[in-house]
Amino acid sequence: MTALAALVEKMRRPRALLVMAAVVIVLAGIYGGLATSLAGHVPASVTVDGAAIGGMSPGEATVTLKRVLAAEASRPVHLTVPSHSVGIQPAAAGLQVDIGATVDGLTGFTLNPLRMWAHLTGDRSQPLQIRVDRDKLTAAVTKAAGALNHPVKEGSIRFTGGGSTEVLSLAGAEVRVSETTDAVAAAWPRRQVVRAVTKVTAPRVTADEIRRATKELAVPAMSAPVTVVAGPHPAGTVTLQPRRYAPALSTTPDGAGRLRLKIDRARLMAVIRAAVPGAEHPPVDATVRLVAGRPQVVPAVAGTRFNEGVAPTRFGVALTSPARTVTMTVIAAPPKVTTAAAAGWRITAPISTFTTQFPVNPPRTTNIKIAVATLNGTVIRPGGQFSLNGTLGKRTPAKGYQQAPVIFAGRLVKDYGGGVSQVSTTTFNAAFFAGVRIDEHLAHSFYIARYPEGREATVSWPNVDQKWTNDTGSGILIQATTKGSNLSVTLWGTKKWDIEAVKGPRRNVVKPKVVVDAKAACVPQLPTPGFDVTVTQVFKKNGAKVRTVAFNTHYIPEDTVKCTHVAAAPAVVPPPR
Repeated sequence: MTALAALVEKMRRPRALLVMAAVVIVLAGIYGGLATSLAGHVPASVTVDGAAIGGMSPGEATVTLKRVLAAEASRPVHLTVPSHSVGIQPAAAGLQVDIGATVDGLTGFTLNPLRMWAHLTGDRSQPLQIRVDRDKLTAAVTKAAGALNHPVKEGSIRFTGGGSTEVLSLAGAEVRVSETTDAVAAAWPRRQVVRAVTKVTAPRVTADEIRRATKELAVPAMSAPVTVVAGPHPAGTVTLQPRRYAPALSTTPDGAGRLRLKIDRARLMAVIRAAVPGAEHPPVDATVRLVAGRPQVVPAVAGTRFNEGVAPTRFGVALTSPARTVTMTVIAAPPKVTTAAAAGWRITAPISTFTTQFPVNPPRTTNIKIAVATLNGTVIRPGGQFSLNGTLGKRTPAKGYQQAPVIFAGRLVKDYGGGVSQVSTTTFNAAFFAGVRIDEHLAHSFYIARYPEGREATVSWPNVDQKWTNDTGSGILIQATTKGSNLSVTLWGTKKWDIEAVKGPRRNVVKPKVVVDAKAACVPQLPTPGFDVTVTQVFKKNGAKVRTVAFNTHYIPEDTVKCTHVAAAPAVVPPPR
């Protein structure tokens, strides 16, 4: 090599190094740029629950997953057992997809060539991240379990018509809430149907036992009629066909799963009583009635009844015995109220009476007479409470009540039972002067001149009632009568108090208005002012004042109502109330 060639070679080496360095720098820049580019995108061919998001930016992947998974994540989870299923709403059960956490792990900067190569060419499935509110999910599964659980059903024999039917046992199942909650959390949202984890309870009654009971119990029980001897005379002996007593029969398992014949006593006795209607005689309680105008004790009458306690056992024996005969024992049935108890009520003389006059109005008079007939003869025992609604019941056309004027919202309208409030007012005043404890009463909304101010009581079914407690120490017999246009109520018993009523002056007087009404149902009214009044009930014994009770009453004005409808009654005559 010449000196010149050596010099040239010496000059080329630095240049080659520079070129190589430049190439390395360019390649490094390309590599770094590629790494940076890959860091901002999801690896190629990545899927999440079947949704392809490879090569997307995190934002694009998030939008895609929300769109694809929204419907899937909102569908209910069907929690099932073999017989049926219950839907659980994911949001309400604390189940949510966490798309942010799912996407976060798929991007990131790296210079590792293997990871970069995998980023470019890899094919993988990324699991969907979810959030579970354990308390909410447990509560939802617990609620669903209430519908999914079913108790064990022991086999039995059903008696219908003239025969019997075998009913096979069914195992019971109870949802294990904790394990089922885990199963739902693991399956959602990939699977919308989740089999509940259950605890199965096997029945005690086997198919063999059901067959045995059919042969030994059911077949003999339904094989022939049963003769019932329920009285000493021929009419007291009857024959019951199997179809008659079948509804009273059933089976029940004992602790060892063995079926026993069960007889429903109430149903059996209903069948026997229907077959032998005259074998029993119900007792009659003693009471007090007016006889020839004087109170008289009506003695109690003892009755007879079947000895129900032994009936099921005897009937069960008869069902499997050759004779197939059962004898019903008849025992005494004592009355609830004895003659001595009624005599002890000391109902001997009138303790108060009150009379009101009712105007001529046939429908209203009919209602009054029906209520009086129902009320008459009512006995309130010592310490007992009287209720007028409880005594009369609802006033209906079926009972004979007619439509007549009543007060509603300050106006007269027609309704069934109009006029019964006069029975209430008359009874209230009798109770007032008897000195019993007034528990509940309500005055008419406006004042009616035929009643004493502040001493009257309306009644309406079912909420407006008149109630009082008999605290006189003796019984009370109510005598209610009508004669001509007079309505009288007298309370009989043993007098305890002398009662005086002291009425105060009217206060806060309000003048009525004039109302013109063209409706066909309009009922005319004449004016009465509204006012407040206080009546004091003074209790006296042997002429000395013992105590007082104040009754404060507020009356609204009764407006003048002029009815302009052609068929309306003239407004010059006040209608009965």
